[in-house]
Amino acid sequence: MVEPTNQTMPHAAPLLEELEAGTPSFSALVQKLTQLLGKDGILYDADELLVYECDGYIVDKTAPDIVVFPSSTEQVSATVKLCNQFNVPFLARGAGTSLSGGCLPIGGGVMIVLTKMKKILEINLRDRYAIVEPGMVNLHLTNALKGTGYHYAPDPSSQGSCTIGGNIATNSGGPHTLKYGVTTNHVLGLEAVMPDGTIIELGGPTAEVPGYDMHGLYVGNEGTFGICTKATVRLTRDPESLRTMLAVFQTIADATKSISAMIAAGIIPAALEMMDQGIIQAVEEAFHFGFPLDAGAVLLIEVDGLEIALDEEVRQILEICHACNVRDIQSANTPEERLLIWKSRKQAFGAIGRLSPSYCTQDGVVPRTRLPEILEFIEETSQRFGLRIVNVFHAGDGNVHPILLFDERDQKQIQTVLEASEAILEKCLELGGSVTGEHGIGVEKINFMSRIFNKTDLATMETVRNLFNPRQICSRDKVLPQHQTDEKSTITQSHPTRRAPH
Repeated sequence: MVEPTNQTMPHAAPLLEELEAGTPSFSALVQKLTQLLGKDGILYDADELLVYECDGYIVDKTAPDIVVFPSSTEQVSATVKLCNQFNVPFLARGAGTSLSGGCLPIGGGVMIVLTKMKKILEINLRDRYAIVEPGMVNLHLTNALKGTGYHYAPDPSSQGSCTIGGNIATNSGGPHTLKYGVTTNHVLGLEAVMPDGTIIELGGPTAEVPGYDMHGLYVGNEGTFGICTKATVRLTRDPESLRTMLAVFQTIADATKSISAMIAAGIIPAALEMMDQGIIQAVEEAFHFGFPLDAGAVLLIEVDGLEIALDEEVRQILEICHACNVRDIQSANTPEERLLIWKSRKQAFGAIGRLSPSYCTQDGVVPRTRLPEILEFIEETSQRFGLRIVNVFHAGDGNVHPILLFDERDQKQIQTVLEASEAILEKCLELGGSVTGEHGIGVEKINFMSRIFNKTDLATMETVRNLFNPRQICSRDKVLPQHQTDEKSTITQSHPTRRAPH
């Protein structure tokens, strides 16, 4: 490991202009963008901009000055060039499902919404790839592939609304990550508009291309390297067979014990998801799946592969679950029953609205064997801060998603949520884990970067970012801290929106 040095981080790039409605520069930029995109392709009235003041992370809000809706790569490029001409920041947005503030327009500027760019440009089953625009909803690609014998493997919980472009920006995972990997494992190439408006192509439809893995570097940049305008994604052959089960446990401890036992036995489920009692009650109230309301936890277990091997895997899973005091275990016997089981998991976040007017979803990771400890700590945190916290998460890879319930209209509750979130993420680090598994850093976790990486690591990351985005005009104040100190900061002290209000 590289030891920290005494070098300080490079100074921030020159300040960009702040737009102000009614000024000549604002009017001139609006006029040029309207000429480029048409009247239906731009918003700048304050009331209309409120829709875009936050994404799925609602703790912080700040509205852009202008929102535009390009319909082609050329329009994205021209928009970016205008932002450079007027020296104003910009950022891209898909469906706005980010849970870490990735779409928060710090410092205002222009928000480039890519939802009009949603076409499937090519499906090549022979070579197993598809080319899509960034606004393509993840589930829509899946639906388009039904009956072909192939599918697109990454399936975030927000699959029904999140976009491929957003998935690429955050390197999204999902319930099937345990076996099939995250987004970067399924992106072969992409087209992108650089922060200066230049259009580039990285990678391609073949699995291996000469030179450096530039598209691999690009995936997960959280919008700080530019704007993806086209993606070539890998298609995965449908499994010959699959089995889906729902196991009910009296306690979370028993459920987590069974998870470790399955992995230790060499079983790699396609998916292994957990919902605790709070989520069970919310989902049951909303959708009436028939879950026992007094259960401590349920596990959604799915295995897939060759039919001949699945009977033995299922037998082992049943044996492990019974050894861990499973209360009940049900198998889906029809495609309809499987979809119903998966609906209970995919709709869990939607059901939380019945529990609280607002919620903040965390994204920590711990070793699977430490799941009982982190869940116990989350319960202690709930009691200590007087917050209700429920859990639904990817148990197979130790990726926990504690959901903190609160009312965003109460500033004291917001502060409490920030402090409780920090405590949970600190505990994840203490247990040998990480502060994010799939949601990214965004603005929410910038202060944690200096706790995970030393100054040399951070300086290297900043050097790479500056190769793509030297003026920091694109998706400013995301991922990397603006400067480093030796002092331990807190979320409230280092939050970008509090440093750079607009």
